[in-house]
Amino acid sequence: MIDPRALITFQRVCEAGSISGAARSLNISQPSVSNAISALEARLGARLFERSRSGIALTPGGEALLLRARMITNLLRDAETEVSNAARGVLGPLRIGGTPGALVSLLPQAIRALDEAGLRYELNVVERPDAMLGQMLRDGEIELAFVTTEIEEPDADMIEATFSRDPFTLIVGRAHDRLPSSLALRDAAGLQWVLPEAHGAFRRQVDALFISGGLSAPRDVIRCDSLLTTKTIVRSGPRVTILPRQVASAELSIGVLRAITLPETISRSIGIRRHRDSVLSPMARRLVEQLGFSHNSVAMDT
Repeated sequence: MIDPRALITFQRVCEAGSISGAARSLNISQPSVSNAISALEARLGARLFERSRSGIALTPGGEALLLRARMITNLLRDAETEVSNAARGVLGPLRIGGTPGALVSLLPQAIRALDEAGLRYELNVVERPDAMLGQMLRDGEIELAFVTTEIEEPDADMIEATFSRDPFTLIVGRAHDRLPSSLALRDAAGLQWVLPEAHGAFRRQVDALFISGGLSAPRDVIRCDSLLTTKTIVRSGPRVTILPRQVASAELSIGVLRAITLPETISRSIGIRRHRDSVLSPMARRLVEQLGFSHNSVAMDT
């Protein structure tokens, strides 16, 4: 079995880019780091990186091991806290990430169900673009990713489950009180817009709406990655946007925004992605179970 301390040393070498840099980071001697790496290579029977005066270059074996080293480092990071929490009747810590829209659509209902069940838990949530979430799952930085699903097949090392579907609608502020409750996208194309900037699943679906209607992307447009900023711009002026209805539910409920049905609309599928090799923690299982109950969907295979 590989010594976890050797993996941590190896990871520090990779992060520092040199043996000497890792030694300074770990506050140990350079020969100690070199010996630890040599012993690790001997144990694995493979070279992990090539050394040069400019630093190190990972071999394919080194790249594979770095992924596992990051996962173990993050696992060890939470182990002490999880044991301490368990002794006090607290689940977690659970670290999750997601795109803003997927988190808004799914997470609040699951949290409400957990709170109503009287559970005590520690939960850490971060918003990140689609492109970053896969690597965060692989590194063990997060255990679950809340994402738009069913756009494309997930990578072979990922498991994906859909928990809800939410139709895209035209979202307008009070400046457009005279617009009807249903409007073809072609008739709205000449309005001023706020649309997503990042090239993730959410933008691809919005772009697909215009393409399916035979329309080019709007010219008078603000590209914005922040849902909060997008909704505030629409609320305070004449610009409009396209959002899943649930993402704007708070503003719709108090009447500061209005949803206009698009006859040619599509529904966004939202759910959770996790690493295939991971074993879900008790807190992660409870969260997934609550999502399944809330949305009458089959929970992820744990």
